[in-house]
Amino acid sequence: MTYPVLLPQLTETMEEATIVNWFKQPGDRIEKQERLYEVETDKSIMEVESIETGYVCKITAPTGTTVSVGDQIASITDTLAECG
Repeated sequence: MTYPVLLPQLTETMEEATIVNWFKQPGDRIEKQERLYEVETDKSIMEVESIETGYVCKITAPTGTTVSVGDQIASITDTLAECG
């Protein structure tokens, strides 16, 4: 199964954020609650944890990209074969 990674609303006033760093790359295994990426909002830089366990399949918002809350920024799959 494929799970979309969406940019969450981390503060009440957050509307968008810039991806500062990805801690995992496509093909890497990720555990639930393991840090996945870091974003910069209008107030601070925050780490965001994965809400799924699996493999990072695709990153659609590379470092430096500004995205809106709710935008898909990556995907995680149960197995690497599903990423193909």
